[in-house]
Amino acid sequence: MFSRRSILAAGAALAAAPGALAAARPGYVTAEGMGFRIDGRPYRYAGSNMWYGAYLGADAPFGARDRLARELDRLVETGVDNIRVLGSSEDSPLKNSIKPAFRNRGSDYNETLLKGLDLLLAEMGRRGMKAVIYLTNFWEWSGGMMTYLYWTNGGRYIDNGDPSHPWPAFADFNADFYKSRVAVGMYHDYVRAVVGRTNTVTGAAYRDDPAIMAWQLANEPRPGGSEKVGAPNLPTFYAWVRDTARLIKSIDPNHLVSTGSEGLQGCLSMAECVETEHQPPIDYVTTHIWPQNWGWVDPKRIAQTHANATAKVAEYIDGHLAIARRMNKPLVIEEFGYPRDDASFEPGSPTTFRDRYYGQIYAAVLQHAVRGPLAGSNFWAWNGEGRAQHAEKQFRPGDLSYLGDPPHEPQGWYGVFDVDASTRALIRDHARALKAL
Repeated sequence: MFSRRSILAAGAALAAAPGALAAARPGYVTAEGMGFRIDGRPYRYAGSNMWYGAYLGADAPFGARDRLARELDRLVETGVDNIRVLGSSEDSPLKNSIKPAFRNRGSDYNETLLKGLDLLLAEMGRRGMKAVIYLTNFWEWSGGMMTYLYWTNGGRYIDNGDPSHPWPAFADFNADFYKSRVAVGMYHDYVRAVVGRTNTVTGAAYRDDPAIMAWQLANEPRPGGSEKVGAPNLPTFYAWVRDTARLIKSIDPNHLVSTGSEGLQGCLSMAECVETEHQPPIDYVTTHIWPQNWGWVDPKRIAQTHANATAKVAEYIDGHLAIARRMNKPLVIEEFGYPRDDASFEPGSPTTFRDRYYGQIYAAVLQHAVRGPLAGSNFWAWNGEGRAQHAEKQFRPGDLSYLGDPPHEPQGWYGVFDVDASTRALIRDHARALKAL
């Protein structure tokens, strides 16, 4: 394990080295102490996740550019000015993975989807919105790290949720990704291509686009699922974080770089892991909060278990506030979701307890936004006008009515629909309160 002193010394040296964030350019988000700034002014935001944005932007049968424009307009009207989006997917044998994908095992990347990402960024820029783009996924629904392993280990893989490989088998197997020089090399080739890309819509290099707030290494990278596998893997995991962040900054010194981490839940519940993972050249701390997934609330007994979830959420936020303060860095709650009343998935069905949960997150952001470190949030996720296409609410290959709930999840589970009036009003009021600070 690294000592805290050696980590801090290395971080200070890196921050002064070539490839560290250059002087701020107009319109770019920078991290200064425990807050973000744009053009010298504080930047605090109410954001969303919308993984499928590039898919809507594609000029293809699976795209829907008119819908993309409508969804962005609805988000702006709701007060959202920051969107976390998928910038990679890998053509995968995993049963729940989205198709088509941004890439296959070769280097002939899917230009149709990349042009969809170009259009998404151009449309967001026109509306004054900022994008956080993650460049692979720990989970199976976009192919992700398991697919890189499948391409490089002779075709071996595990489907998440396979009864013959119960948890944490998937996450422990997936942790081999960080050890594979060939798999990581393929991923780094893709990172070079996307971060170094020139937008075909605007003609501007991505590095010169202020519509991008940050590049993100992955969605929810973890060193492993169990302590038995994850703890010995920590040095390799830290090295992957550091090396990938350095690579991104060598191509694009203008934008922030973040991990996409869940925080403690994705770091073996170890504060030292979260702090080491977020050392320079990582610019800010991220955390995700999932009360139902982590067993803090029972959706079938939501009224009886909501108080327990509220207490656990408060404790979890406090833990990450302490980490960010020790590191003197901004903190973002970039994923948070909650079930509907009575475990419904229907658009417009009651969201009494979800709204209370959102209110708890937003109250914490407002409380800590001025002095830091809690600078923003992205709810999971925007469904907009998307609707489940099947009565059982499961995604099937070929479905095109994308929802914020990704393909491996029930469609309508956590996402916010265009008709969810109370939740949208809550988001809008929070965005106004942030801007009034």
